[in-house]
Amino acid sequence: MEKETRYKKVIAWFQENMPDAGSELHYNNVYELTVAVILSAQCTDRRVNMITPPLFRAFPTVETLAASNSDEVYEYIKQVSYPNSKASYLTGMAQKVVKDFGGQIPNSTKNLMKLPGVGRKTANVIASVAFNVPALAVDTHVFRVANRIGLTDNSKNPETTERELTKNIPRQLWSIAHHWLILHGRYICRARKPECNKCGLNIYCNFIPE
Repeated sequence: MEKETRYKKVIAWFQENMPDAGSELHYNNVYELTVAVILSAQCTDRRVNMITPPLFRAFPTVETLAASNSDEVYEYIKQVSYPNSKASYLTGMAQKVVKDFGGQIPNSTKNLMKLPGVGRKTANVIASVAFNVPALAVDTHVFRVANRIGLTDNSKNPETTERELTKNIPRQLWSIAHHWLILHGRYICRARKPECNKCGLNIYCNFIPE
């Protein structure tokens, strides 16, 4: 199947079957989303959602988080992966937002990437979800699914995957496409034991299960 045709078929399937795909993280505002996305690196959304309610009660604003220290924050997030590093990232992020951005989470990927703990993937997620900026973040699920289906040509890194996906997916669909691929990878096209028999995309897919 030609790549152009595969993209059209895959996009059409997702539009029909996941028309309202979105983030599974729980948040009430841009500040909470930023904290949750930083915490979600190499950690499940389910676990992040378990620990953020008491964290947000303790630090309800970016200013209160900025006034804290990593030891205080650690006590609330010690059940996530890499809690020491993330506690430092969160306090550093908050302090920089207060100092350099007037207490407002920046709305561009360029400025978001200036914050501690915010790399390109995290910046793209925040920009697209919070500010409706067209962006397609590539995490491990997106990277795996795009390669397996054949949307990318055995891409070796997330940056190459992002370039190829954004080249072939219409700009207005970048943000939801990120969620399509994540959710598909999380629940169907899993890293181990993908459920190909349940997958509506298997007729377009390049993956051959062992």
